[in-house]
Amino acid sequence: MTLNPWRLRLLADLATYGTVRAVAARGNLSPSAVSQQLATLERETATALLERTGRRVRLTAAGVLLAGRAREILAAMDAAEAELRGLTDEPAGTVTLAAFQSALHALAEPAIKRLSVRHPDVTVVLLELEPHDSMPALRHGDVDVIITTTDFTGAELDPAIDLVPIASDEIVLVLPPGHPLAADESVTLESCADQRWTFDVTGSYMSELATRLCREAGFEPAVICRFNNYMIALQHVEGGRSIALLPRLAIDPRYRVATRTLTPPITRRITAAARRSPTPRPEITAVLTALRTRTP
Repeated sequence: MTLNPWRLRLLADLATYGTVRAVAARGNLSPSAVSQQLATLERETATALLERTGRRVRLTAAGVLLAGRAREILAAMDAAEAELRGLTDEPAGTVTLAAFQSALHALAEPAIKRLSVRHPDVTVVLLELEPHDSMPALRHGDVDVIITTTDFTGAELDPAIDLVPIASDEIVLVLPPGHPLAADESVTLESCADQRWTFDVTGSYMSELATRLCREAGFEPAVICRFNNYMIALQHVEGGRSIALLPRLAIDPRYRVATRTLTPPITRRITAAARRSPTPRPEITAVLTALRTRTP
C-alpha cells in the first residue's frame, strides 16, 4: 500500500473544514473530484474512512486517525523539502499566509511586495482569516504563517508556536463628519451610550471586542447593522447613520469620517506566528522577516 500525499492532504483538509465543498473550494477543485479522490484513498487503504449520511460525510474513527497521521506525514515532507532547499543560499517555495481583514492591505500586501524584490522565488498564497480561525488553522498545518492579535481567548501561549511582534494598533471611535462627539480629541465610551452602532459580524474578533468594551462602560450597544467589510462600515458611518469602533489600520482616508482616541486608550498587539520547527523553512523565515521589517 502506497499512500498518495495529495489525497492525504484532502483528507486532512476534510477533518479541518468539515465539508467536501469547503475542501474543494480551498483546493480549486470540484466537489465531485474531491469525493473521487477520497474514495480512491479508501480503496488504497482498504479502510472505511468516511461515513456518508445523506449528502454529507464525516470521518470514521479510522478517518480521524489517518487525518492526524496525514498532518504529521505532510509536515515531515515539508521539513525534508526545507532541508534540501536550505542547501542553497536563496529561499524558494510557497508560503500560505493568513491575515485578518485590516492587516491584509496594511501589513500583508506591503510585506509581500518587499519579499518579491528580495526573494523572487518565494510565492505567497494570501488568505483572509479572523484571529479565532487563523490560530487553529496554523496549529493544524493548514497555513504556514498568520498575522493575528494575541488578546483574545484561544490565543494563549503555545510552546509549538513562535510569535514575532510586528505592530501595535489603536482601537478608535469612528464618527460621521460634524458629529458632536468629535468636538473633543478623545472620547469616553460612557458618553456614547445613546448612540447607534455599526459592528462587525457576530462572533468576529472586533464584534466581541466592541461588545465587551461597551458593556464594561456600562451599557448594551444599540447595534443597527453588522458588516464583515470595513469599507461598508466606513460608508455607513460617513452617511451619518451610525458610529463604530474600528482598528486604526482599517481607516481608509477616502471616507469622510472623524476618528477619535478612546479614554482610556485601547491598543491591540499584532504579531506574526508560525509553527516552531527544528529545521525552519527558509521561505517562512523570509516571510517573517518581511513582515517584521516595515521599511521598503
